[in-house]
Amino acid sequence: MKLGIVGLPNVGKSTLFNAITNSRSAQAANYAFCTIEPNVGAVPVPDPRLDALAEMYRPKKVTPAKIEFVDIAGLVKGASKGEGLGNKFLSHIREVDAIVHVVRCFADPDVMHVEDTLDPIRDIEIINAELMLADLETAERRVEKAKKDAKGDKRALADAELFDRIRLALQKETPLRAMDFTDEERQKVRGSGFLTDKPVIYAANMDEEQLKDGNAMFAAVKEYADREGSQTLPICARTEEELAGMSAEDKLLFLQDMGLSASGLDRLISASYTLLGLISFLTAGTDEVRAWTIKNGTKAPQAAGKIHSDFERGFIRAEVVAFDELMACGSMTAARDKGLVRSEGKDYVMRDGDVTLFRFNV
Repeated sequence: MKLGIVGLPNVGKSTLFNAITNSRSAQAANYAFCTIEPNVGAVPVPDPRLDALAEMYRPKKVTPAKIEFVDIAGLVKGASKGEGLGNKFLSHIREVDAIVHVVRCFADPDVMHVEDTLDPIRDIEIINAELMLADLETAERRVEKAKKDAKGDKRALADAELFDRIRLALQKETPLRAMDFTDEERQKVRGSGFLTDKPVIYAANMDEEQLKDGNAMFAAVKEYADREGSQTLPICARTEEELAGMSAEDKLLFLQDMGLSASGLDRLISASYTLLGLISFLTAGTDEVRAWTIKNGTKAPQAAGKIHSDFERGFIRAEVVAFDELMACGSMTAARDKGLVRSEGKDYVMRDGDVTLFRFNV
């Protein structure tokens, strides 16, 4: 899973990236376009179930699932026409699974704003407009190509109608993620490089003292996101930067003092899983305890294929126990004795927290 962090220049993108990836690879400075090439960082997905399984199995290693964050250059008006670093920005955003759109919701006279004034909704609409303009060009090219191919080809004619519908929606400032598609249409859309089809989390970058209760700017962003069907996350990039350098104990005390139950990173990862429809299944043994990320609705053979293609190709069955049931029993042996370890076949749909052993033969 790869999340692209986007936003106008100087809204806190690179500060947030450095904090959540616990690095200093992205330059954060008080001028536009200090980020040019995208920075990429992999972050382990917090999962306390791994710690519990590690206590049970005492494995040689514990491997959490990982999520990649990409810090993408700031966007300005005219990016769809190549202004600023627009062409680079748009090409990099095509490569991510979802967008974390950082929106400035804090006032600080010492931090310049590329638009001179503070208005989070205007800022959101600048980026969304540029993405829609880029998508409009893509849709127009696809319509033209489909019409050329449509002579005697019913499939191409259907494509022309699909992309023309998209073109008309974009002209009315409707992003693709707000449109309804059939499963077949959705596959075509996803293979066409559209930007506004990607799901979005609006990360409202706020002052630390306003983080718990929010402010008027955050409320405006949430209202905008709700209308669009997107998620909103209050976050403080500077606080996340402080948390990144703390021990687990100090971090917990810091969050408790602020009245928060989880860090912004943990909440962002949780929101990302929900946004992309992801779950984790677990494997456990004395060699390794590990979490694996899959799409919700994935069947057992395809989940096995995440581990190795041979597991999917030679799949026989999956031996599965729910994490909570395993913990209640205290051991896999006890879970088997109670009949809680199930033998599941090719049609089994994996569930979040399934502790699984795959049987295969190739």
